[in-house]
Amino acid sequence: MSVRVNVKLLATAAVVAASGVAVGTVPAAAAEGTPRFLSASELPPHASSAWHAGPVTAGQPDPLPMCGGEALPSTSVHRAYRTDLDTGALQVTVVERDVQRAKAFAELLRKDLAGCAKKVMAQYPDVTAAQKYYGKVDAEEGAHVYGVHTEASWGASDINMYAVGRDGRTVTLVHWGQMGDFSDAPVSAFKATTATAVKKLY
Repeated sequence: MSVRVNVKLLATAAVVAASGVAVGTVPAAAAEGTPRFLSASELPPHASSAWHAGPVTAGQPDPLPMCGGEALPSTSVHRAYRTDLDTGALQVTVVERDVQRAKAFAELLRKDLAGCAKKVMAQYPDVTAAQKYYGKVDAEEGAHVYGVHTEASWGASDINMYAVGRDGRTVTLVHWGQMGDFSDAPVSAFKATTATAVKKLY
């Protein structure tokens, strides 16, 4: 994992240690109706490292993901993933009271993701950011995929992918990130991961 502080804040904010049991951990035998999370094997394959999945944990992830994080409520449930190198991932799920609220929340996340690069540059003057919209994934009520590349004045270059999807009144945000640029984005594999995440919600 990279030890660069600023890069960690910008690009691998979702990467936390996957060992141990965090406070608020959701029991493995979750109650019926609780959304299921991605397993480590369902993340985009890494060329030289296996993925490790952390516990499913109640509450907002800490730190929040670079894009979409500010919109996540305290009722979020999340799971972080890491490799032995510089790649990390995160899934956050929110169950709303009804379908209309879920639709509105998914749209809020999409709006945040669509404006992420501009927001990052406004917050960090020494960082240049660009993004791409990779289209819709056909899974349940649908999901949308985005890519964000950040390049810092001190030389750090990081690529992040995000997806937001919905099934009924449940919304999920999926994040993947590592050092690199758009050419390093595993678009097809991340779309497959996104489809799996949405289909597993219920």
